[in-house]
Amino acid sequence: MPGPLTGRTALITGATGGIGSALSRRIAAHGAAIALTHLNDHRAAETLTAHITTHGGTAIALEADLRDTDAVDDLCHRATSRLGPIDILISNAGAYPRVPWPTMTPTDWHEALNINLTSHYLLARALTPTMTARNHGRVITIGSVLASAGRHELAGYISSKAGLEGLTRALARELGPSGITANCVAPGSIQVPAEKAVVDDPVAMTSRQLARQCIQRRGTPDDIAAAVAFLAADDAGFITGQTLRVDGGWILG
Repeated sequence: MPGPLTGRTALITGATGGIGSALSRRIAAHGAAIALTHLNDHRAAETLTAHITTHGGTAIALEADLRDTDAVDDLCHRATSRLGPIDILISNAGAYPRVPWPTMTPTDWHEALNINLTSHYLLARALTPTMTARNHGRVITIGSVLASAGRHELAGYISSKAGLEGLTRALARELGPSGITANCVAPGSIQVPAEKAVVDDPVAMTSRQLARQCIQRRGTPDDIAAAVAFLAADDAGFITGQTLRVDGGWILG
């Protein structure tokens, strides 16, 4: 049976990571054709594309460095050329650089903002003209609850994610008259394989995290994918300029 996104086309960035791959599978399962993007992660991209197509979906994998203006423009051109106009931008790609404040350099700062904020601007800039011409579109950015909760060694990351929420609200104002919504999904502590590289004691970390939450389990990438799929669908057409925290009740209010 047709899904709620049948006939739509989505571009999903950072598609091969833990959250990104869940987003790609969910959006494809809901019927959208998807262009999944990655940076030098060809094997994972091929595996994900094969999974989606094997289950009856439509997916292509495209590589691009989203920090580069020309690369972003070329990415959007390639995606549109192969799949048609993009209806849904799921701007998920990002990085989690941990740098102590006393040692943070201007280079560290600019790198954090380039991947976690400027890349989202470049993507929205490249795709909204086509959405405007069609009088329909969804821009969904992936932020972080840390935009509302400070933490050591993450000044660049937190600042960029707070800026991303502001950009999303600005896009809602700018693009609403053209039938385009813009919303941010802010994950809490989501259990992904990549956390093993930044967490020294996962058991202790989980215990501390659950003490912060109302719901006593770790979040999963599928929790984020469910929220994004809802915002991408026609049923969410009157929701814009919002940040939806998917965090098990970590940040209240």
